[in-house]
Amino acid sequence: MSQTPVLIILAGGASSRMWPLREKSLMRFGTQPLLISQLQRYRALGFTEAIIIANPENEADIRTLAGQMSAMAVQVAVQPEPRGMGDAILRAEPLLAGRTQTPVYINQVHDVVDDSLHLNLLTAYQTNPGASYLAGYATETYFPGGYLIVTGDGRITGMIEKPAPENRPSNLVSIVAHIHSSAGVLFDAIRAEYARDVPTDDHYERAMDALMKTLVFQVVPYTGHWSALKFPWHVLDVMNYYLSQISGQMVAESAFVARTATLVGDVFIGERVKIFPGAAVVGPAYIGADTIIGNNSLVRNSMVLNHCEVGFTTEVARSYVADHCAMHACRVLDSVFAPGVNFSAGCTTANLRIDKGPVSSVVKGQKFNTGRDKLGAIIGRDAFLGVDVMTMPGVKIGEKAQVGPGTHVHKDVPEGIRVYVKQVLGMVEGDA
Repeated sequence: MSQTPVLIILAGGASSRMWPLREKSLMRFGTQPLLISQLQRYRALGFTEAIIIANPENEADIRTLAGQMSAMAVQVAVQPEPRGMGDAILRAEPLLAGRTQTPVYINQVHDVVDDSLHLNLLTAYQTNPGASYLAGYATETYFPGGYLIVTGDGRITGMIEKPAPENRPSNLVSIVAHIHSSAGVLFDAIRAEYARDVPTDDHYERAMDALMKTLVFQVVPYTGHWSALKFPWHVLDVMNYYLSQISGQMVAESAFVARTATLVGDVFIGERVKIFPGAAVVGPAYIGADTIIGNNSLVRNSMVLNHCEVGFTTEVARSYVADHCAMHACRVLDSVFAPGVNFSAGCTTANLRIDKGPVSSVVKGQKFNTGRDKLGAIIGRDAFLGVDVMTMPGVKIGEKAQVGPGTHVHKDVPEGIRVYVKQVLGMVEGDA
């Protein structure tokens, strides 16, 4: 019987593209952080050992979470600097000392896929443990990623990174879900690429491309769900995946749902939730513990986590709202709120451009097409927005920023600053 691969889970790297949100592996989509929910899925699929590659900023949190996995042997390695995926993988080598022939399964904590992808990869490996296997996402729509060069029998002979749409060698995009039959062979190939001192940081991809010339790599096609947390608006895609896992109406015994409140479709209502008269929760929807849904409020196709206040007549639609957020008589549309956001009465996140075109957002000084025709605001931890603030589509607001009442926010707001509309008081008739 073939050996079960050791998981190498990439959870380090820089999260600067996620600004103003924090560490993506610690984000919750339900009751648990993403890292824990991913580890539990792997354990249920038969994996018994994992190595998580962290960075200095998230190491302490990841070690704490890893300690919760009593049914799985989990170790943590640290990549001191973001020197690419190859360098991150090499950080696992000391933890596999003396086990050079051990198979490893490389994946990323922020890639959310169906269990079928992992099961199909494992089945393929168990059928022929002498080969290595890469998942190939089958899509006819162009995707700006690495494309696999595949022969008729499914053997991978190479990879091309971001080819022009007309030059795609196949319709199979590489997902970071790779089973390598020998950890030692992989480590040696990556080290050889770093020894070449090539300025690009695609050492891992180049190492695989070199190995494919002499070793057998097979593709395992995949057509299911795939969401990757690379930019802050991707939180909504991952949220939708987890919302799709809710089936029926699960209402905690300690929750209060008023007789005139309405629950529609697939909804999860957590412990001690209070849903007051006239309110509606329309599925798929998740309401976390100790959250209040006020009179005549509407929550639909959204996640509202723990200890939130969705006040009177508030609408939350297609949005992710983290712990301890407060809203009152406002509109939260296609938006992402980090913990502790205060969204005062009358506030609105505009989510649709006048020309109804795709919404853009600026990331690290570069404008990106988000690919979404509706996108509201991304608001960082503990930001405070005063009454009647309106944010334009795709705007991001940094941690602990303060936006004064009546302000229309057209551009991103850095963390920790105050933005307000200056008022000029004129003479009032009758004044001296």
